[in-house]
This record gives sequence, C-alpha cells and structure tokens, in this order.
Amino acid sequence: MSTLDPGLQEREPRRHATYDEPQGAGWLMFAGIMLLIAGVLNVIYGIAAIGDSSFFINDTKYILSDLNTWGWVTLVIGALQIIAAFSIWAGNQFGRWFGIFAAGISAIGALLSIPAYPFWSLAIFAIDILIIYGLAAYGGRHQPV
Repeated sequence: MSTLDPGLQEREPRRHATYDEPQGAGWLMFAGIMLLIAGVLNVIYGIAAIGDSSFFINDTKYILSDLNTWGWVTLVIGALQIIAAFSIWAGNQFGRWFGIFAAGISAIGALLSIPAYPFWSLAIFAIDILIIYGLAAYGGRHQPV
C-alpha cells in the first residue's frame, strides 16, 4: 500500500531527464568518426599501393600517373583526414571547413583511383559525400532552440 496521496501524481508535472543537444550534433560526431575511419583506411590503402601490393588489379591504366604515385597521394589525403577529424572534434569553424576540404579531396581522389580497386573507391566516395553533407548542413554555429 502506497503512502502517497493518489491525487498527488496527477497534480505534479512529470519530470523527465532532459539533455539539451544542439541540432545536428549527432551528424557532426558521425562526420568526425567517419572522417577518422576513412583517413585510417586511406593510409592503409596508400601504404599498400606504395608497396605495389597484389591487392590491386594488375595492369590498370590511370588518368594521371601510376599506382605508386596514387599510393602517395592517398597516404597524404588519409593523414589530412585524420587531422581534420580531430579538428572537427575541437569544435571550431576551421575544423569544419578543413574537414569538408579533406573529404572533398578524398572523394576526387577516390574517383580518380577507381581503376585500382573499383568497389573500394566507390565506398570511400560514398563515405566522403556523407561527411561533406554532415559538415556542410550541421557544422555551422546553431543557436539553441
């Protein structure tokens, strides 16, 4: 048997735990995490390409240069993406724009390196587009609602 007045529950408003999260904070976290993952994958991809790994399709023709050069380009892009992810988590506008730049360069590089490993390149391209969307749509300073 309860010692509380049964009408007391009706008179007091319900209190719920609230968490005020800025609009789009989830997208920013997602963009940062995916940028870090894509950066690590691009670094691994670049190292494999520099080492002329048998992982890639043999005798492919590239628009620009060869597999070794694309390995170095992808390695540098991956390093930029890792730096951009930490810059996004720092919460400043530079991180947002640097992340958009790094993801944009990575998307272009992924499309140009399709001959080496097509499905991998398209997957990285899709991730980069989601990163750009998250940072462009939700990366600005929002006023609390």
